[in-house]
Amino acid sequence: MYLNTLQPQAGAKKAKKRVGRGIGSGLGKTCGRGHKGQHSRAGGFHKVGFEGGQMPLQRRLPKFGFTSRTSRYNAEISLEKIKALGLDTVDMATLFSLDLIPYKIKAVKIIGKATLDKPITVNGLAVTASARAEIERVGGTVGA
Repeated sequence: MYLNTLQPQAGAKKAKKRVGRGIGSGLGKTCGRGHKGQHSRAGGFHKVGFEGGQMPLQRRLPKFGFTSRTSRYNAEISLEKIKALGLDTVDMATLFSLDLIPYKIKAVKIIGKATLDKPITVNGLAVTASARAEIERVGGTVGA
């Protein structure tokens, strides 16, 4: 193999479309644009979803639903999942390191009604009332 023998794979380089070069090319006269109409002319443009003046689909259908702008930065983790991990201390750094939450998350809340069998310490996470009661029942603590 030499540098002067290198060439691209067959079919890797495709010739650009040369329009308006005679009928033998298959793209002569109207250059593949058809006859008349908006798209045949220079500057023939309409925005995406335009239906020729008919009310567009996205405006005919009713609006519904709601997506919270803060939900992408908040996460929930169940008490059962924490119990399964067998951790003594639970905080944001621990959850990040175990890939339980993505790095864009800014706030985590512990939820659920699992029964714990050993005390755990929770630091810097929100906790539901039932989860807090269960953590404190087995002698664990919930920090700020």
